[in-house]
Amino acid sequence: MIEFFPTRWTAMAFDSCGLLELRPLVHLLFPLCVHWIAEEMTVSVLVDVITNALCPGESTCSEAIYISGLQQTAQLLAYKSGRDSALFLSMGDDARATRGCVKVVGIFKMVSIPLIGQLADEYGRKPLLLLTVSSIIIPFSLLVFNQSRDFVYAYYALRTISNIISQGSLFCVAVAYAADFVSDSKRAAAFSWITGLLSASHVLGNLLAFLLPDNCIFPVSTALLIFCPVYMHFFLVETVESAPRRDQESTFLHKVVMVLEERYKSMRNAAFIVISSPTLKGISFVSFFYELGMSGISSVLFYYLKAVFGFSKHQYSEILMIVGVGAIASQIVVLPLLNPLVGEKVILCIALLASIAYALFYGLAWASWVCSLRNLT
Repeated sequence: MIEFFPTRWTAMAFDSCGLLELRPLVHLLFPLCVHWIAEEMTVSVLVDVITNALCPGESTCSEAIYISGLQQTAQLLAYKSGRDSALFLSMGDDARATRGCVKVVGIFKMVSIPLIGQLADEYGRKPLLLLTVSSIIIPFSLLVFNQSRDFVYAYYALRTISNIISQGSLFCVAVAYAADFVSDSKRAAAFSWITGLLSASHVLGNLLAFLLPDNCIFPVSTALLIFCPVYMHFFLVETVESAPRRDQESTFLHKVVMVLEERYKSMRNAAFIVISSPTLKGISFVSFFYELGMSGISSVLFYYLKAVFGFSKHQYSEILMIVGVGAIASQIVVLPLLNPLVGEKVILCIALLASIAYALFYGLAWASWVCSLRNLT
């Protein structure tokens, strides 16, 4: 009896913060964490690889900045916006959160995210998770074999395509999969744990990048990326029963026309839902203008740090680890505690205010006197 009460109290504490809701999601979260680790561990070294390939012997590389900007244009509102919208919408009654991601997409993702979300609703979460997780393997494999100028260009082209398929879409489908298991009252806490695991994966990925030699990072990352879809294929359980198709005897051309027509109607209905809802429309505007400013700065920040302060892989990893630790604390500790007290609206307002401060500090980082301080030291 002495041990019963602490055990019961611990179980109640875990249940109140949403941790127990994650038990059915182990086979989803484990490969996703490995995927995020593998993807993040290449971020700090990519700047050096691309600069050395496109502008050998130089600390600055305007060509790399232009290509990064072009890539950002093709996928203007990618992973982060898709993630935030998926989390917000899946807190409601509809477990099919993937369709709501139509509102925060870029030029090509306006089609890709709603399409992948609808396919996940109709054909199941598992096939779309396998597709989005696997799409990034080929671009990273190119840099394992060769890091010359031609291969870097090929990497950029294939990575842009893979980002259109996977960034935002992967998190949307994963959140929809989690929403199939998690009860409505526990979704805010459970999804905060998921985003906390994402930040923890980023910290581990940057730690591996800090410890591993440069020539080992891409082979290790590619091996981990290959492991993720293999694990999902054998262990992940499907949560959606696909409806039987009635057009099995139709011709191939007729099937193609029917699919395109069905997709058009579904996307039009999803867009109408977003436009007619004041809440969703407000989130659309906020997400659009937030990412419009942040995406441009984030895409060239590391090149700026390398050119002005001479940063290398180790400094990038240290910065990203510090940011990741702060994100873990806010998403796993602060958010589950604050959500029952103040609600989602207040949390969103706090997050927007923090983002404004974040942008102001970014502006200070580009000031001329910051560069002067670097020369004095």
